[in-house]
Amino acid sequence: MIEVYSWPTPNGHKVHIMLEECGLPYRATAVDIGRGEQFEPAFLAISPNNKIPAIVDPDGPDGRPIGVFESGAILLYLAGKSGRLLPESTRGKYEVLQWLMFQMGSVGPMLGQAHHFRVYAPERIPYAIERYTNEARRLYGVMNRRLAGSRYLGGAHYSIADIAVFPWLRSWKSQGIDWNEYPHLKGWFDEIAARPAVVRGLEVLSDRRRPVQDERAREVLFGPEQYKPR
Repeated sequence: MIEVYSWPTPNGHKVHIMLEECGLPYRATAVDIGRGEQFEPAFLAISPNNKIPAIVDPDGPDGRPIGVFESGAILLYLAGKSGRLLPESTRGKYEVLQWLMFQMGSVGPMLGQAHHFRVYAPERIPYAIERYTNEARRLYGVMNRRLAGSRYLGGAHYSIADIAVFPWLRSWKSQGIDWNEYPHLKGWFDEIAARPAVVRGLEVLSDRRRPVQDERAREVLFGPEQYKPR
């Protein structure tokens, strides 16, 4: 059984959804990032960047346990283990991988900054809000144009690229997005949201989620606690 150390955030949801889609047995353990559990030595031994999610597969590729951190790497590992959601052909594989990298390098970081400055920052900084809201809209436009001519981000078939992007778009309101401007992306979003495995994946650890309101959580997530040498 795969051990999943996670929290109900977009990056956590990616892995929960992937495991549900693949049908691999797993057990989810909450790592409460608002309470600083991501800095505990046992978790850092698996995820040295102190970020969720991370997994430990006791039945690794050589028969020995393997730990994997970074959500994109975990998606690739699970696709390889299950033989699902990543094309076998070289062309098809790279069609998917380029969109996975697009999520890892652009969608996640930029939408994360949009969330921070629009919702969580202790003071409103107009320049930052405008910069990251505009970038969110630009990225939505890139995906909308792609989906005008392709059923899924990676091509004709649902893949890890779709799984990687979808959770990040669930907070579209916080990103300053008007869905009317992105009809192709909205149709894709609604289709993905209705998949039974996606519904199940979003329920994983959902009872643990809470708004970032108290000062301790803000210090841990955004303040000095994040930057202590460990």
